[in-house]
Amino acid sequence: MVEKSRWEAPPSSPSKPEPGFDLDRALESIVALRSTIPADAFTASILGVERAGSGVVIGESGLVLTIGYLITEAESVWLTGADRRVIPAHALAYDQETGFGLVQALDRLDLPALELGRASEAKLGDPVVLASSGRSQSVRARIVGKQEFAGYWEYLLNEAIFTAPAHPFWGGAGLIGQDGKLLGIGSLHVQQVTGEGRQQDINMIVPIDLLPPILDDLLAYGRVNKPPRPWLGVFSAESEGRLVIVDVAERGPAASAGLRRGDIVSAVRDSSVDSLGDFYRMVWACGPAGAEIPIEVVRDKRSLWLRIKSADRESYLKKPRLH
Repeated sequence: MVEKSRWEAPPSSPSKPEPGFDLDRALESIVALRSTIPADAFTASILGVERAGSGVVIGESGLVLTIGYLITEAESVWLTGADRRVIPAHALAYDQETGFGLVQALDRLDLPALELGRASEAKLGDPVVLASSGRSQSVRARIVGKQEFAGYWEYLLNEAIFTAPAHPFWGGAGLIGQDGKLLGIGSLHVQQVTGEGRQQDINMIVPIDLLPPILDDLLAYGRVNKPPRPWLGVFSAESEGRLVIVDVAERGPAASAGLRRGDIVSAVRDSSVDSLGDFYRMVWACGPAGAEIPIEVVRDKRSLWLRIKSADRESYLKKPRLH
């Protein structure tokens, strides 16, 4: 969980100064993205068969960066720029660890590429613009948090960026810094408690600094060229100081091993589990995908050990087809 003291509440009437860069020019790099997914795809029941969001042009050849869940298992992808032209595209890559997705336009986009910035240099309180396609769909916001984020779907960022006020169309939106450069890609809409005890709607952003180290691999192989992390197929959450299994993926490793909804995870190997982030780190430390993960759970007030043979999440997903 996040510490309240590390969150900054935006002013009740935030000022909206003009950005110190050509906003209209920057927004030309933002495209609308929609995709269709086969009904029998592994993620269809969770994420739907029709998905829509945004992407950011980062390469003059029509390379677009987006959030990966928009294009996972996509059989068709379409991009729309400010000129309203609809361009077919190919789902090029999806990195499970960062959540980034890459799309390649299959016709000329004729749109400028947005330069990558340095998210590590952005500070709490910095003014930013979170933009989906079109100026009317851009939100002037501020950075209100930079810290660990653990997602219920076996996902962990050591330092995500959080912004407020929240953008209603966050998926794949581009976070633009004070210098007009790309700081990250919008992933989620969440609620958080500020240091003053107030609840606020915020956006979680995947920082752009995670892209350069893996970009060459994504372009060459469609994934990072290293052994994949072990995947269990669980959806977990923290509740009243306990780590609870909310659900398990059908046909996934955890389901096959007998893990059930409502089980409370108490240990991995010989180490107790205190948080969702700790749980993931312990599982990933057991070795690459295929490693056997011993997990202690509490079920009906009784303790039992399960040995889950982990898998590569990618092996459950349909591969994109080049049009």
